[in-house]
Amino acid sequence: MADRTPPLSVEELHTLVASGEIDTVVLAFPDMQGRLQGKRFAAGFFLAEVLKHGTEGCNYLLAVDTEMNTVDGYAMSSWERGYGDFAMHPDLSTLRRVPWNAGTAMLVADLAWSDGSPVVAAPRQILRRQLERLAEHGFTAQVGTELEFIVFKDTYEAAWDANYRGLTPVNQYNVDYSVLGTGRVEPLLRRIRNEMAGAGLTVESAKGECNPGQHEIAFRYDEALVTCDQHAIYKTGAKEIAAQEGVSLTFMAKYNEREGNSCHIHLSLTDADGANVMAGTAADANGMSDVMRHFLAGQLAALRDFSLLYAPNINSYKRFQPGSFAPTAVAWGHDNRTCSLRVVGHGPSMRFENRLPGGDVNPHLAVAGLIAAGLHGIEQKLELPEACAGNAYTADYAHVPTTLREAADLWANSPIALAAFGEEVVAHYGNMARVELMAFDAAVTDWELRRSFERL
Repeated sequence: MADRTPPLSVEELHTLVASGEIDTVVLAFPDMQGRLQGKRFAAGFFLAEVLKHGTEGCNYLLAVDTEMNTVDGYAMSSWERGYGDFAMHPDLSTLRRVPWNAGTAMLVADLAWSDGSPVVAAPRQILRRQLERLAEHGFTAQVGTELEFIVFKDTYEAAWDANYRGLTPVNQYNVDYSVLGTGRVEPLLRRIRNEMAGAGLTVESAKGECNPGQHEIAFRYDEALVTCDQHAIYKTGAKEIAAQEGVSLTFMAKYNEREGNSCHIHLSLTDADGANVMAGTAADANGMSDVMRHFLAGQLAALRDFSLLYAPNINSYKRFQPGSFAPTAVAWGHDNRTCSLRVVGHGPSMRFENRLPGGDVNPHLAVAGLIAAGLHGIEQKLELPEACAGNAYTADYAHVPTTLREAADLWANSPIALAAFGEEVVAHYGNMARVELMAFDAAVTDWELRRSFERL
C-alpha cells in the first residue's frame, strides 16, 4: 500500500493538545459487526504512553453477540481461557479530528496478541491479509461504499421505549433524488457532510432514497483499507450526530417491508503506476481486460459461499426480494441493477459493483471477500459467462442464499473460503452465524404474537 498523508499528523496532534484544542483521543477497532470498540484517553496520557506502546482490550470483544453477551464456541476467547487481553496498536495513518465531538481526535487500531502476532480473525487483519495477497500480484484495490440509512424524528431513547414501532420518518413519502425531500432534512445531512469532511473523508453528495426518511451520503473511493476504516468512522459518527440533533437513524438492512438499506460496494484494481488494470483495449470483449474477466468470474464462483460476509445477519436476507433493486440472482451485467454484480464505467473508471451488501455489512469483511473471490478467479483463470442483458430476477440463474442459515452452511463447507481465509477465520465467523441463529430461533417475535395470540 502506498504511503499516505494522514488527515492529522502526530506533530499537529502534539500542537493541538498543547494549546488545549484537543483534550481527548479515541483509539478504536472494528469488531465482528463492524462497530467501533475502544477507549477514550486523556490526550496528554495518550501522547505520553499509548502512542508508543498501545493499550489493551478484553479479547471477548471479538467473541460476543450483537448485544455484547459472552457466548460459547469461539477458540480465541472463553471462560476456559480466562478472557484475557489483546493489544491495540494505533495505526498512525488513521489519525484524524472528530468534529462532532468537541476537543476529540481518533485513531483506528490493529489487534495483536501479547507475543506480537496478529489476531487473524479480527476484521481489519482479515482485510490486510487479502490485500497482501493482492499485492503479490502487483495490484491495489480501490473501493467505494454507498451506504443508505433511514432517519426518524424520534430520539434513540424514544425509539427504544417504543420497541422501534410507530416511529416517524423525517420524510413521509418517496424522496428518491428529490431536492425538496433532502431539503426537509438538510440541517442534519449538511452537518454530517461537513463534519465528515472535517474528519478527512472526501464527501461527494447526498440524495434521497425510496423508503420514507431514507437517504444516502456518498464519499469518494480510496484504497480498500482506507475506505473501510472511513466507512466505520462515518457510520459511528452519523449516529452520534443524529443523537446530538435529537433524531435517530438506522443502517439495518430491512427496517420494514419497503425498500431496505443497501451498501453497494464498488471495486477496481490498479497497478504500481496507478493505472486501472480492469480496463481492456478496444479489441477486448466487453471492454474488459483478462484480469477483469477472471476477477469477475471469481466473484460469481464465490458469491454464494461468501454471502455470510456480505449479508451477516438474520435481517440481511429480508432485502433479497424480486423487483426490489436488491439482488436475488448470481449474475452479472453491464449497468444492470437486476444483477448481483453490475459492471459500470469504461477505461480508467472500469469497475464492478457488488449489490448484495446491506447497510448492516461489516465493510472490512465484505471487501476482504471481494478480493479473495477475485483472486480465486485470477489464480484459477476462471472464464466469465455471458452477461445478463435482461431481467435477472426472472432469468434462470442460481439464487443467492435466502437465509442466514443457508449462507452459514455454504460458508462452513466452502473450499474457496478455507483456502482464502484459513480454518480459524472460517470457524470464527461460522460461530458468529450460529450464535445469531440460536438467539433468533429462541425468540418469540411480534409477527408470531399478532398471528397467534387470539386466532390460533
